Amino acid sequence: MTEISSSVDNLSVEDSPEEAQQPPENTAAKKPTKLRVPVLELDRLSVTFDRPILDNLNAKMYGNCIGLLGPNGAGKTTLLNTLLGFNRRTTGRASILGHDLTIENHFVRGMVSYMPERDSFISGMSGVRFVRMMAELSGLSSKVALERAHEVFFYVGLGEARYRNVESFSLGMKQLVKLAQAIVHGPRILFLDEPTNGLDPPARARMLQLIREIRDSGDTQIIIASHLLQDIESCCDEVLVLKDGKVAKYCNLEEERRSNKQFLLIQIRGDEQGFVEGLRKLGCEVALPNRRRIKAIIPQGVEIQHLYALAESLSVQIRNLDYKRDSLEDIFLRAMEED
Repeated sequence: MTEISSSVDNLSVEDSPEEAQQPPENTAAKKPTKLRVPVLELDRLSVTFDRPILDNLNAKMYGNCIGLLGPNGAGKTTLLNTLLGFNRRTTGRASILGHDLTIENHFVRGMVSYMPERDSFISGMSGVRFVRMMAELSGLSSKVALERAHEVFFYVGLGEARYRNVESFSLGMKQLVKLAQAIVHGPRILFLDEPTNGLDPPARARMLQLIREIRDSGDTQIIIASHLLQDIESCCDEVLVLKDGKVAKYCNLEEERRSNKQFLLIQIRGDEQGFVEGLRKLGCEVALPNRRRIKAIIPQGVEIQHLYALAESLSVQIRNLDYKRDSLEDIFLRAMEED
């Protein structure tokens, strides 16, 4: 600890890296790639303490950013801690990028990083010194760890405050330091536990933007545990909803958004019967929930202009046309209501 302290305290302005314009290594922006091996695979995974906490979880997830969603007490943090090796499984198995957590535990730990929900800082330590120490614990040499600590502080937007003691930071700044220590060594898998916890709107927007940048790099897969629906929906492409320690719902948000584009709500004036028959001839599934309002699922190959052409041929006026979009909130509430 003394060696780290003296090295950082004696660092001159000339030794400090310039402000980073790009994310640190493994977070440079590029198009994410689809993995063939599941990022996260759960096979009848159960964890029991004095009572069952996780009960027979089964899932295969491939997303660049995976959300673990559920109310408080659903088992999100327990699942994260189990994947990190802090909790022992009772039955079943789990793997990350094809590596079994029990058989290859040490190898998996070398790939992952963790941003905890609760603060875990060391009193009297400056921000850059703390992040440098965490980088060294992750296997980087002292010199590389120091360089990366400076880079990552500028990347998260705290470059000017990096020599201040962490306990003097605001809540939002502490959250960014926790993110900085989690990405400083360029992990393959990044676990985030309630990353926007307690943040005001500007700080929350900044945190979510950083998460999306890391996600879009394609080098780091992210697993987020949160109870905030908007955070999960803005960052994740796959969601696992937990309820009472069980899988309540799996959702591929990308597929949900794509399928929603086929579900239309149409309000017309004119020959309703003729228009409905015309829609059916185009291959659409049609329902009439109420007067002058039509629900239609359009098949592949049918475009919106085909509907307007049909309306023109029948002298029908389309007064309103909208997509029916199931939000993540709709999906989540249905999952909570189901037994």
